[in-house]
Amino acid sequence: MATATADTAASSSSSSSTKIIAHVVTYSDPNKPAPVVDPAEHSFIGSLRTKAKNAKIHKVAVDDYLRNWEEDKRNLANTEEATEARRQHSKTYTNHYYDLVTDFYEYGWGRSMHFARMFKDTGFHQNVARHEDYLALKLGLRPGMKVLDCGCGVGGPQREIARFSGAHVTGINNNEYQVKRCNILAAKTGLSKLCFAVQGDFCNMDFPDNSFDAAYGIEATVHAPHLEDVYGEVFRILKPGSLFAAYEWCVTEKYNEADLAIKKIVHLVEEGNSIAKFYSIPECIKALKNVGFEIIEYKDLAENDEIDADALEAWFNPLIGTYNVFDVSQFGRTTTGRAITGTMVWWLELFRLAPAGAGKVSKLLNSAADNLVLAGKEGVFTPMFYFLVRKPEQK
Repeated sequence: MATATADTAASSSSSSSTKIIAHVVTYSDPNKPAPVVDPAEHSFIGSLRTKAKNAKIHKVAVDDYLRNWEEDKRNLANTEEATEARRQHSKTYTNHYYDLVTDFYEYGWGRSMHFARMFKDTGFHQNVARHEDYLALKLGLRPGMKVLDCGCGVGGPQREIARFSGAHVTGINNNEYQVKRCNILAAKTGLSKLCFAVQGDFCNMDFPDNSFDAAYGIEATVHAPHLEDVYGEVFRILKPGSLFAAYEWCVTEKYNEADLAIKKIVHLVEEGNSIAKFYSIPECIKALKNVGFEIIEYKDLAENDEIDADALEAWFNPLIGTYNVFDVSQFGRTTTGRAITGTMVWWLELFRLAPAGAGKVSKLLNSAADNLVLAGKEGVFTPMFYFLVRKPEQK
């Protein structure tokens, strides 16, 4: 039981360490109910009204989640103990995080919950789909292949890659709500024969060894407590000679943890996205090698080449409204659009049409968006460190 773990920690740790661990463990109690959700609900306001049926549970989940970062805010210069505590319990609080935020993501961003290279001549959703198809192309996906989507969200990339390649894509996700959304949306779009999602921990998968022809991850494996945990499992389930490609969230070589102003920006991105702590690009490459992968290629796609620089805008521009300003569908993602959504949620919560704590969730996501823009402008963070690696052939 989590309470027993907290009591044990109290008897063997310093007072500050105990305080940090207790905050995380309290939230990691598996006996705590998750917020009420309806995977079949298709509207944002309808989803909030469903959660409002048990507002107290929702409020407790929100407040407990936010406590995971309180110690860091009190002492930003020294966050190692709090980071390790979050890593130990990341599976539970990340699971509840997505219970809280999935509806906001679908409403404000779409069902492919990731960034993309923003080419000026095409719309937002076209660029997002191209970003997904790029991985399918690099992996050489084709009909008859069995592919793993590692951290599949609500299945936006899964369905696009199945359409693009004809391969069968199995998604894994530890969030029950998102898994149900995946399978509902696959059925709705007629893709159930090519797309299926299972609930599970991508750091401890139930799939047999050597059972997949390829695997990919799109801005998801960053949630692993340690990158070797998830990369090692992907290595295990891939057939010898098979490929793994991903976009990883990383801090860049420009990031200096001693600069507390920059560290605060990055920390707020971590808090708003349920990430214990970002790894660097060299740490990512090292983790891949540590579990046995052969490196084929890698590149930070947030850094535009001279060849295509004139064709691209910054990856974070959709968050501030400067990308493709004539596309009306962009408005909800912009600074102004997000502020309007936040005000709407506040009023809905006031009249009990949204659950208690919904306003805090909206504020959390807006803070994350604002600080993603700042981190992008400073060049200290990338959401698209791309790599392609291979599991060696058996000798």
